[in-house]
Amino acid sequence: MSERTSDEVRRLTDEAEIRRVVDGIDDAVDAKDWVLCRSYFTDEIYVDFTSLAGGEPGRMPSDDLVGAWRTNLYPEKPSFHMRTNHRIRIDGDRAEVVSKGHALNILRRGTGSDLWEVWGTYTHTLERAPDGWRCSGMTLAVVHARGNEKVREFVPDGQA
Repeated sequence: MSERTSDEVRRLTDEAEIRRVVDGIDDAVDAKDWVLCRSYFTDEIYVDFTSLAGGEPGRMPSDDLVGAWRTNLYPEKPSFHMRTNHRIRIDGDRAEVVSKGHALNILRRGTGSDLWEVWGTYTHTLERAPDGWRCSGMTLAVVHARGNEKVREFVPDGQA
């Protein structure tokens, strides 16, 4: 195999693994598999969801991010996340993925409409670890959201 072919195989393999990590986060969240979800992240992550929820972007332990999702997306609150149009850029042991995403949350609690959904552009940063790629950053730029905000925010007593 030529060096050029070897480099191309490595790039394609890296892109497939990177896409698997980014999509795997969504699949694990919807399955409420928090151990699997956490396995996709570095120990600390940069998070910017300010276009969705305000606040300030910043670094946080990945355990805290996954813990917050676990609290907000408890078993009785179905969710559906999907991502498409991945644009992957690899620079050595670092990568960036820009993709379009959609998230749907459902809450059957008498809070009005039981649906909330958002569309946006996600930017994920990843780092190569000894055992594969891990997500080190997530940014969401909301394009459109609709539905009942209470669905996104509601956590029953005792869940927090």
